[in-house]
Amino acid sequence: MAARPPGIHRFLFAHEKNNEDDGADGAFGLFHAENEKSVYFMCADVFKNIYICRMRIAYDAKRLFNNYTGLGNYSRTTIDILAEHYPDNEYRLFTPKVKRNDVTEPFLANKSCRVFEPPKGVPGSVWRTFSESNDVARGNTDLFHGLSHEIPFGLRSRGVPSVVTIHDVAFKTFKKMYHWHDRIIYDVKFRYSCRNADHIIAISECTKRDVMRFYKVPEERVSVVYQPVQRMFYTPMHKDEARRQLASARFSSSTLPRDFMLYTGSINSRKNLLGIVKAMELMPKDVLLPLVIVGNGREYKREVQNYIAAHGMEKWFIWPLERVNDKELQALYTLAKVFVYPSFYEGFGLPVVEAMLCGCPVVTSNVSSLPEAGGPSSLLVSPDSAEEISAALSSVVSDDTLCASMISRGLEYATRMFAPAVIAEQLMNIYKTTIENFSYGKL
Repeated sequence: MAARPPGIHRFLFAHEKNNEDDGADGAFGLFHAENEKSVYFMCADVFKNIYICRMRIAYDAKRLFNNYTGLGNYSRTTIDILAEHYPDNEYRLFTPKVKRNDVTEPFLANKSCRVFEPPKGVPGSVWRTFSESNDVARGNTDLFHGLSHEIPFGLRSRGVPSVVTIHDVAFKTFKKMYHWHDRIIYDVKFRYSCRNADHIIAISECTKRDVMRFYKVPEERVSVVYQPVQRMFYTPMHKDEARRQLASARFSSSTLPRDFMLYTGSINSRKNLLGIVKAMELMPKDVLLPLVIVGNGREYKREVQNYIAAHGMEKWFIWPLERVNDKELQALYTLAKVFVYPSFYEGFGLPVVEAMLCGCPVVTSNVSSLPEAGGPSSLLVSPDSAEEISAALSSVVSDDTLCASMISRGLEYATRMFAPAVIAEQLMNIYKTTIENFSYGKL
């Protein structure tokens, strides 16, 4: 059996028959891998109808199995849409440990996924940084995707091309939220990934600009692929069903009013909850609605609560829970009169898209990535201006025609721009191009 040529990676390829040449497949210069059904390609660029049918893709799945907020959600939704739309590929999930629960069980049961953990006795952090690349390369992996800013050392020297997703560089753009030693650690990790990954995925045009600015990455090495949204948000929830979801001990009728505004997310200075409070002070009392706040925080949360108490505004703020499940979150979006999110900086702004998919009008910031997430239907305001936030909220609450227009246009925009099938295809095209360029020494 012929040996595999240097620099050519293992694929299973198929060729579409050309109806104009009597259905002949043609001669492609392909040869089979020993003991495998896979075949290799020699010159894919000269055959217009060759496409990749199967790949073995490895992922840093630490947060998929152990984080239940932003980065964990990104990891899960990314693997979910890829496995749904490209089920023939093998998705290799490398993680220092696995937490089994209702959130992670679908990935453990998915036939397209395989889970890899460190050998017994090896600390997960040591394995993930220094030894994971050995295990990735040992299994004839075609590509490694670091889902949250990091890739392990030594992938390229072991013949494994890689891509990395950068979500934001908030530790550089919003420094006051981070301790100096954390900023140094993050910078080292980000710099290594940006220098050594063969391609970079940014989750917004804003993040792409920041990566190019802070890490001097050429534009051609960075592609924008928006963050996927959990599939449940693409199936609208009826308001009656939403009320049933929230009619529990967790959300009593005395806790949750019929009409309310909504904020959900971490409670920190970057998210600007205090800006919402100050804007509500300025709203006319005949249009002012209570604000339901779902999220956790520490020092900044106490600062906001102290301000509310000092100004006698307690009755206008409802803190039902620090954390809700996905169905409860969808129900809150569905019932809210408006979702308000005047953050100073976001890598993407996932809650904005979730709200639009649930038929909730959005008021958000005119900075960073939020105009991308909110699109033309959202009302964009300066996060520094309580007056602008107040005026936007008052308009949505008081103008039913505006509200209806924002709902229909927002749903159309979010469904079109953030369609799972489109995002999955964009990712697969990046994988394919990165592998081909690596194989032919173009990286």
